Amino acid sequence: MGRATGHVKFENVAFSYEDRSPALRQVDLDAKPGQVTAILGAPGSGKTTVVSLLPRFYDVTSGKITIDGSDIRDFTLQSLRHNVGIVHQDVYLFSASIRDNISYGVVGATQEDVERAAKVAQLHDQIMSLPGGYDTWVGERGTTLSGGQRQRLSIARTILIDPPVLILDDSTSSVDVETERQIHRAMTEVMKGRTTFVIAHRLSTVREADQILVLDKGVIAERGPHAELVRTGGIYQSIYELQLRPQEEVLLEAAVPAYGRAAL
Repeated sequence: MGRATGHVKFENVAFSYEDRSPALRQVDLDAKPGQVTAILGAPGSGKTTVVSLLPRFYDVTSGKITIDGSDIRDFTLQSLRHNVGIVHQDVYLFSASIRDNISYGVVGATQEDVERAAKVAQLHDQIMSLPGGYDTWVGERGTTLSGGQRQRLSIARTILIDPPVLILDDSTSSVDVETERQIHRAMTEVMKGRTTFVIAHRLSTVREADQILVLDKGVIAERGPHAELVRTGGIYQSIYELQLRPQEEVLLEAAVPAYGRAAL
């Protein structure tokens, strides 16, 4: 696979782990170049399975997945995965410098390339504040970095690879509001111009998506934009009321200075 445009289609896709009951059934989706697709659902609904099939961590049991009209099984894994970038919340880091961790997977990346990626990922200033800068040694599994820094380093690594198709886990558990904002800004930057699939946990991500897929027991139970799904009164509305709307209230609370809250 050369450089893909990024038109991703799932056509009647089903998948089962070994001999167990199907994890996915009759999944059809069409993600056009540059579109953002948010994926929601309860644990075990199939969210992670959907995004694991795209870089071929597993192969579909039936149906097919295409990029720009070609079945992804027709390409080498190396070329496919150079076109499909993944940003995990818990990124694997090596016992090496910050520079080497960012440039992992891009042979010949220059210092300028690494710094540009770190700036987009909202990480450059924090790296420069460290005694060793980009030469700072990262302990095994990134123990010398905070959770928010590790996630932004993962974003910088993906930016350097520059894939046309992107998979994001936007979970930011156990980080403060300002760190969450920095991660969200970094994710917004890296999504520009890419076909993006987001396992969504935040209202801001869902609202900005071109389409939302709600999975339930391995099937797409609902799909559409935020406003339409809220009006429908189904699974998405329940998720919105229980999980997403309270986030909005917390962020508004954090945005109002203490004296402002007192006046209210």
